[in-house]
Amino acid sequence: MKTKTISILGSTGSIGRQTLDVVDGLGIQVAALAAHSGVSRLEEQCRRFRPKLAVLADETAAADLKVRLAGTETKVLGGADALCEAATLPEADTVLSSVVGMAGLKPTLAAIRERKRIALANKETLVCAGELVMTEAARYGAELLPVDSEHSAIFQCLMGVRDRAQVRRLILTASGGPFFGMKTEDLRKVTRVEALRHPNWTMGPKITVDCATLMNKGLEVIEAMRLYALPLEQVDVVVHRQSVIHSMVELQDGAVMAQLGAPDMRLPIQLALTYPDRLPSPAPALDLLDCGPLTFDPPDEQAFPCLALARRAAKLGGTACAVLNGANEAAVALFLEDRLDFYGISDAVARALDDTPRIAAPSLEQLLEADRAARESVYSNL
Repeated sequence: MKTKTISILGSTGSIGRQTLDVVDGLGIQVAALAAHSGVSRLEEQCRRFRPKLAVLADETAAADLKVRLAGTETKVLGGADALCEAATLPEADTVLSSVVGMAGLKPTLAAIRERKRIALANKETLVCAGELVMTEAARYGAELLPVDSEHSAIFQCLMGVRDRAQVRRLILTASGGPFFGMKTEDLRKVTRVEALRHPNWTMGPKITVDCATLMNKGLEVIEAMRLYALPLEQVDVVVHRQSVIHSMVELQDGAVMAQLGAPDMRLPIQLALTYPDRLPSPAPALDLLDCGPLTFDPPDEQAFPCLALARRAAKLGGTACAVLNGANEAAVALFLEDRLDFYGISDAVARALDDTPRIAAPSLEQLLEADRAARESVYSNL
């Protein structure tokens, strides 16, 4: 079932804006747009796409938007709970979830329970509550399609694999971020401005910092385990600086399948909306004669300890992944405010994993409490 009408959670962010570009080209109707607090950009989007519903999680911003859109047919709601209304709007057959952080968990679950197609660009949903989310998706028959370029690549490679037992391992590719090759002594001096200079992708500040620390790849390792029901030992990472190969699947006979493409998120976004069909895309085609040599390196987990911390959380299981994510979100926010240095991020995450009690089979409420406790750990140790 390809998308006819969509609700976009996180419409003012990088993924949301690119989704609207794809939607515009495909002629898909927009039922709802939701964001955190970007009043001006959301107003512009609403006037362009005329959704039935617009939501801002920040209630003050929502009140402003309501005044701005007075006289239009778009209903405006405010508050975190209103995200769930956008996610469950009956008119939408698909929900794109690209809200940053744990804020995306409840609306994604709500959409799953309404049997929507979920185009998932919110890592935290599967990192923090992957077992719960995948169980609910199976229970309600909701279709969950990855938007992240790496997981979309794996999804595409697995289209040609009839039996999941034929998979030996998944190989996630990482660009290495702006600090590839740097050692510990040099990384202690890097700045926020330098961390935000990603070599290949244009993204929001939080995910860009995660790429610099390699936490982004650690989160993707956990996400891959959940999406493809494989143990940690069967998910590997290689640094591929060119971001041409978006990820690979190694099969039991030694064959390696790879998905290549230009570093443009509109390609995986569109596939999540049109699957199983492939349609002309606004993303440029890859020119093999112009992409240069393709290189591969092992990640340096000593210089970039966040990847190892993510693997540690995955091994611990239970609430550990929610603690990892919550502590990282809080620490990155502090880094972006120049209140923590580069290694302050990994130090804060490690401390939270050590200090926060772990629950083996948590409920949603216990996962949210673990997230809260992890953030408190970060701020209390400033």
